[in-house]
Amino acid sequence: MTGTATRYLYLVRHGEALPDESGLTERGRRQATLLGRRLRDVPFTAVHHGPLPRAEQTARLIGDQMEGVPLRVSEAAGDYVPYLPDKDELPAESADFCLRFLDGATDEERKRGPALARRALELFTGAVAAEEDRYELVVTHSFLAAWFVRDAMQAPKWRWLGLNQGNAALTVIRYAPGRPASVLVSNDMRHLPAELRWTGFPPEAHI
Repeated sequence: MTGTATRYLYLVRHGEALPDESGLTERGRRQATLLGRRLRDVPFTAVHHGPLPRAEQTARLIGDQMEGVPLRVSEAAGDYVPYLPDKDELPAESADFCLRFLDGATDEERKRGPALARRALELFTGAVAAEEDRYELVVTHSFLAAWFVRDAMQAPKWRWLGLNQGNAALTVIRYAPGRPASVLVSNDMRHLPAELRWTGFPPEAHI
């Protein structure tokens, strides 16, 4: 009979992207390679990544530092708005700002994004039916990384807003049987030298 084991979900935002988002900058490639070196001894079962070039290239550069870990593309790991709140869900003082931020979402995105977000939680969260602990890496985008952290903390669905992820920064969530999810590491950049940290954030947020 198969038991239940812990899942360790490693979340990574892609490396710094070119202005047209067709791939990674030189700094983005360096970020991905250095992250791969940091993670090379983790016993991953797979590296999952979104379908866009910046996520795929990041995953491949990370995978180049590992041996025998398969890369798997997943639409659920892609770039989309995971949840669009109504105004009355939001704090009064920030509701207008949040809604302006989300104004550009099309009707298709409003339908497709939440469905993909639900699928991502089904695929990548929770304890696993297995005898041994599972380690999985998901190379994704800032919005989805925020969505996973929000879910792990059992925060309201709108609270993915304001949870930002640096390029090639690392977040790790543990899903142990019979216990609440635990965010072990969040937005960790210690594998990057100072000049490669905090890309993806406005200058005033660099610390």
